[in-house]
Amino acid sequence: MACCALQITGLIFGGVGMVGTLAATIMPQWRVSAHIESNIVVFETIWEGLWMNCVSQMGIRLQCKFYKSILALPPSLEAFRALMCIAVLLSIIAFLLAIVGVKYTRRTKENPQSISIFILVAGIAFLLTGILVLIPVSWTGGSIIHDFYNPKVPTPLKRELGAALYVGWASAALLIAAGAMYCSFWCWAGKSPKSRYPSLSPNRLHKPGSAGGPSVSMQAYV
Repeated sequence: MACCALQITGLIFGGVGMVGTLAATIMPQWRVSAHIESNIVVFETIWEGLWMNCVSQMGIRLQCKFYKSILALPPSLEAFRALMCIAVLLSIIAFLLAIVGVKYTRRTKENPQSISIFILVAGIAFLLTGILVLIPVSWTGGSIIHDFYNPKVPTPLKRELGAALYVGWASAALLIAAGAMYCSFWCWAGKSPKSRYPSLSPNRLHKPGSAGGPSVSMQAYV
């Protein structure tokens, strides 16, 4: 019962992390304009994402513009795009593998060793996805904080942490937690006697002799 609850919890964490990874990839709020001047009234808010820039005017009008030239983008932004796209695809694959693993684990328990392979692959995929999400999100957050406290950077160019970064960090934590759950379940299944000796069963340890004859037990030879 505890193992089923662990698998279901890992599946929920992985599903939420998958959706969060997709949302963080699409959201333009990676870098948000910092309002550190004495002026209280702010007319425009600038959002910078992986795919577009957006300008919000007084929270009423929103204008977004996609990056036109891929070659004109910074190499770091191109790398972050690639990492997030790979993370989205890998999270979908891991989620599907987790569904298959949970489904066959609940239906069939005769060969846990072969069933747990789906769980192991899903766990490793979730862990890799969490690491892939952490790299661009943490790198962007570190560069924003460094530029914010750098006196050489002009005030209009300073940015703050956007909502997409927080979504990315939360998604990475959920994905890593889901991967840890599935890997721990695989380790538990590998240590169980049934998975170590899948060919042994109570019928082989205790077989009837002839028809209507007494049963012969393995303990008789000890």
